[in-house]
Amino acid sequence: MKNKITREDAWNLLTEYTKTDALRKHALAVEAVMEHFAKMFGEDEEVWGVVGLLHDLDYEKFPDEHCHKSEEIMREQGIDELYIRAMKSHGYGICTDVEPESKMEKVLYTIDELTGLINAACLMRPSKSVLDLEVKSIKKKFKDKSFAAGVSRETIKNGIVMLDMDLDDVIFETIEGMKAKAEDIGLKGNL
Repeated sequence: MKNKITREDAWNLLTEYTKTDALRKHALAVEAVMEHFAKMFGEDEEVWGVVGLLHDLDYEKFPDEHCHKSEEIMREQGIDELYIRAMKSHGYGICTDVEPESKMEKVLYTIDELTGLINAACLMRPSKSVLDLEVKSIKKKFKDKSFAAGVSRETIKNGIVMLDMDLDDVIFETIEGMKAKAEDIGLKGNL
């Protein structure tokens, strides 16, 4: 890879385009989960984390050009194609036609929506925390289409097929990744 972007540079770029606390926390949650899966698969945690951090770079300022404006911004910054392609692949079938191919892309595609579901579920819990969250709680929310209705269960299911993993395992590992940065993502709660 020619132009590896540092975590610090990625954070600075994200915060330049993303001012909303909720969107920044989502980026941090996706970063944490991507790092967790990278470690699990023996991959580069910083690269996977940066991909997670930057996946919604354009979403706040350019929601109608999601993924396309990010590509433009990232190219202007001289960011390596690996990051750009991964970012575009998370919008597969929604706003891009870039199908996730690498393990990293498939994980990003799958866990982006799942972190949103887990976040919403945590906020409804008495503890307001991810630290005491169990897979069965998320599976119940996953089946309840009216809960966090904006979360695409179909995208998560498609991603799980791509990853050739079990839903329970993906939920478990996503929760574990979010636990690692519970305070940063606002889900330490009152535990």
